[in-house]
Amino acid sequence: MKKHQKHAKLTKPTIGNFGRNEVALVGAPCDLIQTISQKIIAAFPEKNCTYIDADHAFGDSEAPSLANNELIDKIKFFRQDKASMNDFDKKIALNDQDLILVNGNHFEAQKQLVLIHPKKKASLKKRLSQLTNVIGYVLCEDITKPFDWLIEDIGLRPVFNSDDVDGIKNIVENSFTTSSIKGLVLAGGKSLRMGSDKGQINYHGSSQVDFLLNEFKNLGVDAYVSCRPEQYQDYNRITDKFDGLGPYGAILSAFQTDPNAAWLVSACDLPLVNAAVFETLMKERDPSKLATCFYNPETDFPDPLITLWEPKGYMRMLEFLALGYSCPRKVLINSDVKVVQAANSAILKNVNTLEEKEQFLSGKS
Repeated sequence: MKKHQKHAKLTKPTIGNFGRNEVALVGAPCDLIQTISQKIIAAFPEKNCTYIDADHAFGDSEAPSLANNELIDKIKFFRQDKASMNDFDKKIALNDQDLILVNGNHFEAQKQLVLIHPKKKASLKKRLSQLTNVIGYVLCEDITKPFDWLIEDIGLRPVFNSDDVDGIKNIVENSFTTSSIKGLVLAGGKSLRMGSDKGQINYHGSSQVDFLLNEFKNLGVDAYVSCRPEQYQDYNRITDKFDGLGPYGAILSAFQTDPNAAWLVSACDLPLVNAAVFETLMKERDPSKLATCFYNPETDFPDPLITLWEPKGYMRMLEFLALGYSCPRKVLINSDVKVVQAANSAILKNVNTLEEKEQFLSGKS
């Protein structure tokens, strides 16, 4: 088939063959690779981890047979059959995984952990071209040091014994890529109940949009205004690409602009939100979750409009949209998120009407 190239130029997320954090274990018999992988996964009980392997109908064959088309989940154990999933299916299925360990005898990954094993010396030498980003060497059996030719070609890397699970875990964890944080001020609403742009209300000596952008700046966070095309034309802004979806479309538009960032989102109608509130979410952040958010006692739900959304939230939100839902709170309620108790729940109170605005400014709110 001819290559199909007629499509919009979108920024693509940085994902390897399977996911954002993937490590291939290569250089040892498959049963040992599986055993070490299971030990690494057990060392990360708080994270979503997956092990990718092929079907070994012929034992430790270099060309394993492929079983029926299927993806099996056995409590953090996946079997990936080549015939069953294309490159897109794999990344979609593994979007929520924090770590993906790969049997490097059959599949490649962005990073590699090289197992030094006497039975696989010749096989490993054939795979030198696949060793593009080696994070460490693991000595197996009676091997006491990495092969000289491997050091000459790859260079020095941390060395561990195969039973040093803590050391191997640490080197894998140090290889994790944690997304940078960007800020997003939601100011694209029509403010029908207020009667004027809520982003231009002066609560703190400047417009609310300017105030929030400056609070982000004080924390060293690059921030943008989310708005309609006719708004805030002189600002660092992201205009809505998903019309008619309100805050949901604004968050998706931010992810479309940079799918590799975590987005700290704040609505402009929360006058008590400031840098200290942003800093709380940043300190409490758990990148293994879909998002880090505050519990709102008034609604008894997580609050979606002062929330730190991780990159994995992009695909999750699109999935909900495909099911006919455009409520960010529904995504939080039905996903693996970290919920934080605010020191003062009043920070979650929004101001939408002239009466509420007057009450706040008069100190009665």
